[in-house]
Amino acid sequence: MPAVTVENVLALPRVPATDPVAVAQRPVALVTTAPRGFEGEGFPVRRAFAGVDLRMLDPFVHMDQMGEVDYAPGEPKGTSWHPHRGFETVTYMIDGQMAHQDSNGGGGLITNGDTQWMTAGAGILHIETPPEHLVVTGGLFHGIQLWVNLPRSLKFAQPRYQDIRGNDVALLSSPDGGALVRVIAGELAGHAGPGVTHTPITLVHATVSPGASLALPWRADFNALAYVLAGNGTAGAQQRPIRSGQLVVYGLGDALTVGAPHGRGGGDEPLDVLFLGGLPIREPVAAYGPFVMNTKAEILTALDDYQAGRLGTIPAPHADVAAESP
Repeated sequence: MPAVTVENVLALPRVPATDPVAVAQRPVALVTTAPRGFEGEGFPVRRAFAGVDLRMLDPFVHMDQMGEVDYAPGEPKGTSWHPHRGFETVTYMIDGQMAHQDSNGGGGLITNGDTQWMTAGAGILHIETPPEHLVVTGGLFHGIQLWVNLPRSLKFAQPRYQDIRGNDVALLSSPDGGALVRVIAGELAGHAGPGVTHTPITLVHATVSPGASLALPWRADFNALAYVLAGNGTAGAQQRPIRSGQLVVYGLGDALTVGAPHGRGGGDEPLDVLFLGGLPIREPVAAYGPFVMNTKAEILTALDDYQAGRLGTIPAPHADVAAESP
């Protein structure tokens, strides 16, 4: 799991140590196991939030773990052109490559440790595909797509696209150097990630070495989730067992804890965890397919607007080349 790595974790700024007496450790309220499914043209996913009450997830509404899969030549798959309205999509590529294009002119290639942040807002069309060379050769593919809700006042915000390179994320170390912490968006212990968010959130990818533990300070008014990307370990002060493909929902408090023990319940592999949390919007959610609005009537309007071509136009292929032709 390459994402972004460093040779010397101890050379990084440290996450401050938390006092277990003075700081309230968040208890584990729920652990769920993500079911498997398929998305787009048939690439495998795990539905990270399946079965969890939206009130526990707010301001998030959906998350897929894409892969981890090692494709043979000719197997890589993506999506066709499709619309979105009312929220933001965050695609974090851990292994492999994915190409993006949208009707607002955004797009590019994201690879190990990169993130594409698309604000659908008032409406946009986009497509996500493996690059042609990856289809030919096959290869490892592993990533996350997260949907971040927008409040009613921003549902019709201007669409925008952020191309976040892996080397732009804020890199931190746990106090003892046993964990590498990547801050993708939001703020952690005074260190800000490069992602610019409409809805206040924090998004962090941590790799915890076997035998180590990690405690992260967390805003008390944020919700708190942790999704296990790989490995086995424990969560919370009660050391609840967790494993790859499981989501942890934390209760109230000021700090999140995970551990990657050796031996029984652990192993020789690191524990990779995606931590995410945000300020709850606390508004009604009406979600249907690629639209996340506040009411059913707004969903019907989104469908009408899409069918009428008001959410954007698919760009002509190689339009830039055609424009340069004599």
